[in-house]
Amino acid sequence: MLALRTAKTADELRAAQAVVLPLALGLSLKQTAQAIGRSVGTTCNLRIRYCQVARGECEAPRGKRALRNRASLSWQREAQTIEKGLKAAARGGVGIVPALKVKLEKALGKPIALSTIYRMLARHGWHKLTPGGGWYKP
Repeated sequence: MLALRTAKTADELRAAQAVVLPLALGLSLKQTAQAIGRSVGTTCNLRIRYCQVARGECEAPRGKRALRNRASLSWQREAQTIEKGLKAAARGGVGIVPALKVKLEKALGKPIALSTIYRMLARHGWHKLTPGGGWYKP
């Protein structure tokens, strides 16, 4: 029951409920899944993961912001690199992604997919001006 009171996020609460509801109320896995609003498979995975964390076999999942564990640059460094790469756009002009791609690849020392750069721009509040045009930051 302590796990229900100490849960800080909805995901933590669901994981705790997946363990506590069957013990406290005698619910089946299917009933528990219906009660917490997840599939039977997900509920089973929540139970397993919760027990592994409680036994110290693995770490608790981190928040969505922290899930950028494969990021090549930190959030702040990304912003700085974008600002440098799109100087004209930062002064009210339009930034072109292929030029930014070259600068980012040089800074990182490895190739980067265009889709990665588009996601990076969106993460930092840049908007696409036209389908064939550049990007700007309002």
